Amino acid sequence: MIELLTADTPNGKKISIMLEEIGFEYKVTKINLNPGGEFSKGEQFNPEFRKISPFSKIPVIIDHENNKEAVFESGAILMYLGEKSNKFYEQKDRTKINQWLMAQMAYVGPMLGQHHQFHRYNSGKDKWGEERYFKITKTIYGDLDERLSLSKHLAGDNYSIADIATWPWIARHEWHDIGIKNFKNLTRWYLEIATREAVIKGYDLLKNGSEIPKP
Repeated sequence: MIELLTADTPNGKKISIMLEEIGFEYKVTKINLNPGGEFSKGEQFNPEFRKISPFSKIPVIIDHENNKEAVFESGAILMYLGEKSNKFYEQKDRTKINQWLMAQMAYVGPMLGQHHQFHRYNSGKDKWGEERYFKITKTIYGDLDERLSLSKHLAGDNYSIADIATWPWIARHEWHDIGIKNFKNLTRWYLEIATREAVIKGYDLLKNGSEIPKP
C-alpha cells in the first residue's frame, strides 16, 4: 500500500492521478500547509515530516510494501511509480519522457506557480511581477501548444508521466487568465486527458467533490 502525504495542489494531484492510473492501493494523509492562514505553522515543517521531506515540501509517498521506502519530489515519485508499475514510463521512450518531465519540474510548474502568487494571491501588489509571470505563462501555453501540434502527447504518441506531471498545472487555467481556448492543441490534449476515469478520480484526491475545470 502506498501512503500519499500531500495537500490539494497540482503537485499533489500528479501523484493521486498516477496512483489511480496504475491501480495501486493507496491512502491519502492530508498535510495542512497553512493552518489558520499561518504558513509558517504548516504541518510540512513538523520534525517528523522533515525526516522524509528535507525541504518541507509536498507530496511525499511511503511505500509500505517496500520497507516503508519514502520518496519526495513529485517528479521522482512519478518515476518511482512508473518503474514499480511498469506503466506510463516505457523504456524505449524514457529519454523523451524525462525531457518533458524535467521541463515541467524545472520550468512549467515553477513559473506557473509564480504566476499564481503574483496574479491570484497578491494581485495589485507588484506590477512588475504580475506582468513578468503573465508573459511567461502565456509563452508556456504557446510552447506546449506548438509541441502538441506535432504529437498527441508531450513525449510522443503515448500518454506518459510527462503528461501526468504537466496536466494538473494546466487544470488551473482559470487562475491564469490566458484563455486556454486560444490554444487549440493544448485544449485538445487537456480535454482528452480530462475524460480519463483515473484523472477524474485522482483530481478529487481529498474526496471533497472537486471537479475538473472546463475551458
